[in-house]
Amino acid sequence: MEQKRELTSVDLAALAGELAAYEGARVDKAYLYPDGLVRLKLRSFDRGRVELLVDLGATKHVRVADPDNVPAAPERPPNFAMMMRNRIEGAELVGVEQFEFDRILSFRFERDDGTTTLVAELFGDGNLAVLDGTDEVVDSLETVRLKSRTVAPGARYEFPDARFDPLATDRDTFAERFAESDADVVRTLATQFNFGGTWAEELCTRADVEKTLDVAAVDDTTIDRLYATVGELGARLRGGDLDPRVYRDGSDSPRVDVTPVPMRERAGFDANPFDSFTGALDDYYTSLDEETEPAGSDRPEFEAEIEKRKRIIEQQRGAIESFEQQAAAERETAQSLYANYDLVDEVLTTVRTARDAGHSWDDIAARFEHGAEQGIDAAQAVDTVDGSEGTVTLSVDDRSVTLRVRDGVEKNADRIYQEAKRIEEKKQGAEAAIENTRTELESVRAERDAWERGDADDSGQDTAGDTDDETVDWLSRSSVPVRQTDRWYEQFRWFHTSDDFLVIGGRNADQNEAIVKKYLDRGDLFFHAQAHGGPVTVLKATGPSESYDDDIEVPDRSKQEAARFAVSYSSVWKASRYTGDAYMVDYDQVSKTPESGEYLEKGGFAVRGDRTYFENVAVGVTVGITCEPETRVIGGPSDTVEERAETSITVEPGKYAQNDIGKRLYREFKTRFADETFVRKVASPDLIQEFLPPGQSSMVE
Repeated sequence: MEQKRELTSVDLAALAGELAAYEGARVDKAYLYPDGLVRLKLRSFDRGRVELLVDLGATKHVRVADPDNVPAAPERPPNFAMMMRNRIEGAELVGVEQFEFDRILSFRFERDDGTTTLVAELFGDGNLAVLDGTDEVVDSLETVRLKSRTVAPGARYEFPDARFDPLATDRDTFAERFAESDADVVRTLATQFNFGGTWAEELCTRADVEKTLDVAAVDDTTIDRLYATVGELGARLRGGDLDPRVYRDGSDSPRVDVTPVPMRERAGFDANPFDSFTGALDDYYTSLDEETEPAGSDRPEFEAEIEKRKRIIEQQRGAIESFEQQAAAERETAQSLYANYDLVDEVLTTVRTARDAGHSWDDIAARFEHGAEQGIDAAQAVDTVDGSEGTVTLSVDDRSVTLRVRDGVEKNADRIYQEAKRIEEKKQGAEAAIENTRTELESVRAERDAWERGDADDSGQDTAGDTDDETVDWLSRSSVPVRQTDRWYEQFRWFHTSDDFLVIGGRNADQNEAIVKKYLDRGDLFFHAQAHGGPVTVLKATGPSESYDDDIEVPDRSKQEAARFAVSYSSVWKASRYTGDAYMVDYDQVSKTPESGEYLEKGGFAVRGDRTYFENVAVGVTVGITCEPETRVIGGPSDTVEERAETSITVEPGKYAQNDIGKRLYREFKTRFADETFVRKVASPDLIQEFLPPGQSSMVE
C-alpha cells in the first residue's frame, strides 16, 4: 500500500475542530523553511509551548508538533517570514476554520492593531496567503492569477469555487447528485461528493454497498444507507468524537496511513491509537521521511510523484465537471433571453432611446427604479445599470445576466453561446490532459517497479553513485535541489558572455541613471542601440570590488553579444523588427554632464568622441534554466545561454504580450522537468518575464 502524503477533506474537517482547543494561544515567532514548511511558535496559558506546523511542500498537512520534532530555525529568515512576524507576533489565535469541504484551513489572529488571517491551501502546489482585516492579500507564497480567482498582493482574497459539501447536504440533494452521475458508486462518492478514493471506499464498506455498483442500479434503499453513513461520519467530525489511528501494513512495516477515526478498510492493518488527531499526525509525518528514505539512500520520491499525479487527476476531474456545469449554465442563460425576448428587447431599447435623448446613466437607473415601484415588469427585471461599461444587468428566469446595451437580444445571446462553446473547448482540453496525466502515472509506477527490482539505471533515474565527473540528467531527476545565491546585478537585466564577462542593462530610466553613475568603471565598455528607447548596456571588465588590470582584453565575440543584448531589449523589438544597429564606446566617453545650453533628461547621458558601430545586429533572446553550479533562470543572447542552461527556449518578436509569453515559457519548462515543483521554485512566470524584452514575443519552434 502506498503511503499517505497529504491530508484529505475529511482529515481537515476533524483537524479544524480539534485545533479550536488552541484558541487563545499567542504567537511568539513565525518561521518559513525553504521546503515550504511554515512554523508558528505559540504560547498557551494552559498548554505552554505550542508548535503549529503548516507543510505546503511534498506532504501537505497541518499538525501541532512535539518540540522535539520541530526542525531548527533557519539562520536567515526570508522576507515572507519577517512580514508574518510583523503582523502576528503577540497576536492571539481566535479561530480555525475549514473552507467548505475543501483542503483549505484559515487561521485568524487578533492584535490591538488589527486582524490577520493566514489561509493555508493544502492542494495543488500549496500556498499560504496572509490577509489583513478586510481580507485583502498582504502577501502570498505563490501568486495566482486565473480567470476563476486571484491571489496576489493588494487584491481581495478569493477562495476557489466552493466544493460540494456532502456532510451538510439534505437527503434529496444527496440523491440528485447520484442521479446526475454516470459512474459507479465508489467513483461517484470520490469525485461528485469530493471524498476522494480512500474515503469513498470506506463509506461503501460501512454502508455495505458494492463499490462497483452502477449508479443506474442504485435504489432508494441504497441511497438511504449511504446517506445515513455519511451523516454518521459528519456527526462524529462535528462533535469531536474522534478516535485517531496510525496504521502499519505489518508490525515491522512503515506507517502507511493516519485517520481521525478507525477505518474498516484498514481492518487487516496494525493500528496504533492516539489520544488526539494532532498527536497521530505528528507521529505519522515525523516518521514518514525516515521510514521512506533510509540514511544514505538516494531513492527517488516515487510515492510523492504518484500521489501528485493522482491529485492532479482528481483536480482535472473536478475541472471537467465544473466546465460542464458552467457551459450548461451559459446555454440556459442564452435560452432564457430568447424565452423572454420581448421583455429583454424592451429594456435594451428603452436604455438606447434614453441615451440618444441625452439622459444620463444615473437618470436612466432612477427611472427604472421608479418603474419597478409602479409594478412595470421590464423595470422590475433590471438589477443594475453600469454607465462605465455600457451594460445593464437583468434578472431573467431567476438568472442574473449582464447585457451590452449597444447590442440587441440576438447579439447578446450569441455572445453567451460563444462563451459556452469556449468553456466546452476547455473541457475537451481537460479531458485530453487527464489522459496524459494517467499515462504519466503509469510511467512513474513502472519506474518505481524497475527501481525496486534493482533496475534503476534502466529506469533513467540517477543513483547514489553519481560523481562530479558524470553528466547528471537533471531533466529526468524526480527531485532537483535548489541552490542559489543573491547577486548584486540581479536588480538589472544581465547575462554573462561566452567569455564570462558580466553585462548589465537598465530596465527603466532610474536604472539607466544608476548604471552610468554607480557601476560604469574604468575598463568597462558602454553599448547602446541606435534606436531611441533602449537600455544603458555596460560590459563589466571587473567586478565591483576588483581593481582594473590593463592586460584585460574583451574578445570580439563578447562585444558582439553585448551589442545584440542592447538591440534586443530596445524599441527595435517593440517595433517587431528583426535587426538594428548599436554602438560601443569606452567608459570615459560617457557623461551625465551636458554641454553648455543642453539638457539631459532622467536616464539620459552624453557620449563624446568616436564610436564603434555594429550594423544589422540580429535580435534574439533565449531564456534558460541552469541546474549547476546554481539553479536559476538566465537569459540573453542564444549562444551563451544555451551553453550554460540545462534547457532553454528562444523567443523572437511575435504576438504575445510579455506577461502571456512568460506564462507560456513557464508551462513549457514544466513539461521538460520531471520535478515540476523545481520549475515553480526557480522559474516562476514572474522570474522568466524579467528576461523577456519589452513588447510582444513568440517562441521559436
